[in-house]
Order: sequence, then structure tokens, then C-alpha cells
Amino acid sequence: MSGSILSQYIRAHREELVTLSKDLLAVDTSNPPGDTREIVAEIEEFLDPLPVDVERFSVDPAKPNLLVRVPGESDRTLLYNGHLDTVPFDADVWTHDPLGEREDDRVYGRGATDMKGAVASMLFTIQAFVATDAEPPVGLLFAFVSDEEVGGDAGLPALLKNGDLNADACVIGEPTCEEGQHSVTVADRGSIWLTLEASGEGAHGSRPVLGVNAIDRLYNAVETLRERFGTQRLDIDPDVEAIIEESVEYYSPSMGEDVARDLFQYPSINLGVIEGGDAVNSVPQSARAEIDVRLTAGVHTPDVLAEIRECVADCEGITIADVSWSVGTAEAPDSPLVEAVASTAATVTGERIFRRSATGGGDTKKLRNAGIPAVEFALGTDTVHSPDEYVPIDVLVDNAVVYAQLPEAWQLQLNQ
Repeated sequence: MSGSILSQYIRAHREELVTLSKDLLAVDTSNPPGDTREIVAEIEEFLDPLPVDVERFSVDPAKPNLLVRVPGESDRTLLYNGHLDTVPFDADVWTHDPLGEREDDRVYGRGATDMKGAVASMLFTIQAFVATDAEPPVGLLFAFVSDEEVGGDAGLPALLKNGDLNADACVIGEPTCEEGQHSVTVADRGSIWLTLEASGEGAHGSRPVLGVNAIDRLYNAVETLRERFGTQRLDIDPDVEAIIEESVEYYSPSMGEDVARDLFQYPSINLGVIEGGDAVNSVPQSARAEIDVRLTAGVHTPDVLAEIRECVADCEGITIADVSWSVGTAEAPDSPLVEAVASTAATVTGERIFRRSATGGGDTKKLRNAGIPAVEFALGTDTVHSPDEYVPIDVLVDNAVVYAQLPEAWQLQLNQ
């Protein structure tokens, strides 16, 4: 019953939600530099009339985070997470104001869909509970964080390290839906970031046979890595197979079924940076490359890294100068959290909600590794990080409705 009351309130006050969204978009939080002091103050002002506990926490004074607590009927806690920083923008290539503009049924601005729009919907969820005198069945904790877009340590990692995120589950408001395709992301991929260095012998460019070209060596090593390692099918955990199948179905319309299946059944290898040489008429004696390898959740990354090291060792003049890695994580597709988010979103949208893996990794991995089940969900558009990024007003409203109804749905799933 409370879910219906909350939904009615949100839909009846949609213009207030639009205004709130524009207020958040009006604050430039481009990262870098990622200064969130002004937007945190804006949110504090919005929350000031509401009887909720608000706490500011920061390890970097320019990048504060905000924690908001709403008490519930039980001692369980559902965490909502949203980041306040955005990627930078070039106003000259926008046809709408990147700091917020409404046109017809859309709100434009940097962060409209990633993810100030979802943050506004979360904030309006708090207002809806207060305005309707509805006590949530579980405690609610909202973490509005900084520094996400650059993977910095001042946001969510700082809160985790400080022990501030004592929660039983989390939904992150990252956009997971595009027009005609709705989903909740229940898994992410592991990663291996390699820095390779190549050594050669310098010579004049007119006599390359007298030298050893380090760039050639480096590129040959990358090709060897792709041919030998990149064609090996991954050993995937059977528990992840169902997620892969649904992920392939989700991505097939945009990239084709074969490409989508290969994306999860094989490592993806991207040469992101290559540097070397001093002049066009010289044989380079050193070069370096940075390579991004992604692995499906359930694959044991250290085993794969060992295979990569063996492959690189066979390449003359090549060494691994630096490496960082992570293991992909996943929630069971039928877990209480996933069921609650997917069923609530399906009811609100009237559409199928895919339970899929992300192609990359984000804050869900940090939370799962800290023992907090986590998923990503927000209706949105495919304009993330693009000029004229926008969110439909109906999406703002529907996101708020989903977030408001989620505590009751999650509690019911836990009690089954």
C-alpha cells in the first residue's frame, strides 16, 4: 500500500522533480577537477527541511560526500548510491545548455542521465517518504559520492575505508537502460591493465637493417598476445552462464549475436596507448604500450595473468613494466536484491528487464568485494558522455517510483 501512495505522490509532484534535476545540473562538477562542494551544499539545502540525518564526510576538502539516513521498521539497511561528478564537456559542441535546460519532455545537461538525473530521483524518494508519512520497511542509507568518473579514492572508497557504508544491499543509479532495452546489471568484468616495454637497437632510418626496431617488437608482442591468448576460450563458472546468455541477448541488437557472445566467452584485448621513437628518420630503441584486457565474471584473473606472463616471456625484448588487475564479480540472477529491482522495474515500465553483465566494471565491484550485494539500475538514454546528453522527464519520474517501491519489494523477497 505504501508503494502506491509513494508513487502517487511522485507522479503528482513531477514538476518539483524536474526543478530539482535542473538545480543539480546547474552546478558544474566536471572531473577533473571534480569539485563537488557546491552541489553538496545544494543537496544539503534541499534536505534541510526534512527530518532525516545528513552527514558530510570528506578526505579531500574539494570532494565531499554526503550520507543521508532514513530510519525504517527493521534493522536491515538498503543503500542507494549515486555519484555527483561528471565527465567534462565542450559547450561549443552542444546545442542545449550543458548546465541544464528543459525542452518539451526532456531535460538536457551534462550528467542528465549519468547520473545527476538518478541522484535527483533518489533525493525525491526521500522527500516522498517524508511527505507521505510512510515509514520504509527497512532502513535507507543514501550515499552521494565524489570522484567516481576518474576512479578516484575520495568518493566511495573513502566511505568504505571509513566504515560508513553498513548496509545489507545496494542499488547504484548508473544508467542501465536504453530506448527499448531495459536491464539491471548483475555482474561486471575483471580486468588486467598491462604496461609493456620493448628494447631495441637504434640506427639511422635510412639503414634500418643495422638496428632493431623497438616499436616493431612491441607491436609484434601485442599481436602475439591477441593470437595466442585472445583466442583461448575462457573457463567460465557455470553459475555465470545464465547471466552470459541474457547478456548476449541484451547486446545482440547493437553489436550482433556472434560479437556479443565472443565478448564474454573470450578475453577482450585493447591496445590503448603506444609510445616510442624520437624521429621519423631514426630506428627507435625503446617503446611502451598500455593494454586493457577484460574477463567475464567468474574467471580467476590471477590464472589468466600467469598465462599472459608466459606469453610475453616468449617475446624477445619485451618486459612487463607494470600490471594491475581485478576479478569480475556477480550477483545471482535470482537473489533477493536482483529479484526486487527487476520485478519492481518491470511493473513500473511494463517491459522486460534483462539481468545482464556490464562490459566493464565500476563501484559495484568495490561494494561486492566489501561484502555488500550490489546492482546497477536506472532508466536512461544512450547519450552518456555525449553532447546534448538528456533524460526524458518520464524517466526521472519512473526512476523515483522504482527507488521508492524498492524497499518494500526487497523486504518481501527477503521474507520469502
